[in-house]
Amino acid sequence: MFSHELQKNEIQALAIGQFDGIHRAHKELFRQLGARGAILVIDKYKSVITPNHRRNDYVTHQCFYYDFAQIKDLSGEEFIALLKRDFPSLQKIVVGYDFRFGKNRMFGVEELDRIYDGKVVIVPEFCYDGISVHMTKIKALLGVGEIFQANRLLGREYSLLGTSLKGQGLGGKSLYPTINLKVEDYFIPSSGVYAGRIKLKEKIYDSVIFIGNRLSTDGKFSLEAHAIEASLNVEEGEEIELFFAQFLRENRKFDKLDELKEQIKNDMNEAKEALKVCKIYPDKATTKR
Repeated sequence: MFSHELQKNEIQALAIGQFDGIHRAHKELFRQLGARGAILVIDKYKSVITPNHRRNDYVTHQCFYYDFAQIKDLSGEEFIALLKRDFPSLQKIVVGYDFRFGKNRMFGVEELDRIYDGKVVIVPEFCYDGISVHMTKIKALLGVGEIFQANRLLGREYSLLGTSLKGQGLGGKSLYPTINLKVEDYFIPSSGVYAGRIKLKEKIYDSVIFIGNRLSTDGKFSLEAHAIEASLNVEEGEEIELFFAQFLRENRKFDKLDELKEQIKNDMNEAKEALKVCKIYPDKATTKR
């Protein structure tokens, strides 16, 4: 929790945007806020990198939320009037260079500077290693399994939070025991096998993660993980977080379970090597303002 929960009438600065992902470029905006600043999320409730309340895990300022569906038809002037009514002490608005607002996204940063009578800070395009950091770019990378590059732009390992499900029961009998997850709201990376980590009850375990249809067994979609050097006792419905570090291989069909088991063994060895050098980024906010 924050050391002091600010009320809306105490907020003097707002960073405004969708802030899906809370990546490196977003944090450039947050640096402009100060002690009485906050983050205003325009939430579209779509499949996202960082769903609703999870944004609080990655920031040191409070988050407030507007439902996009409820404000999308406001004119630029009406949107600014709403901000001033909801945050009566507001003195500064911080946005990215490509910020759009108002009905049909008709207004940009120039109009914001004209309509709003307080201070407007426009943060320029942010590049990391020569790459412009945008959620569309990060999603595109995740969508083709380029997890390592996506993580570099995020500034952390991509993670999914879900609850454990009852699986086939095949892994513990004929292959390797896995944790099956039910995940909602998150953007799911490309099908395949990944080196990653399982977070269970505040402990972290190196793992192999599988996403995709189980081509060698029942053909159904699955998101599951195997802890490489630990035996985990997981109750159905228990909260699990998976961290993705490196893409290992594409999903493929094996004619025999023995062949699949041998491949999983190879995956585990490759994952162990990958995870020696892939470390969890310092992604979680540790100091709350």
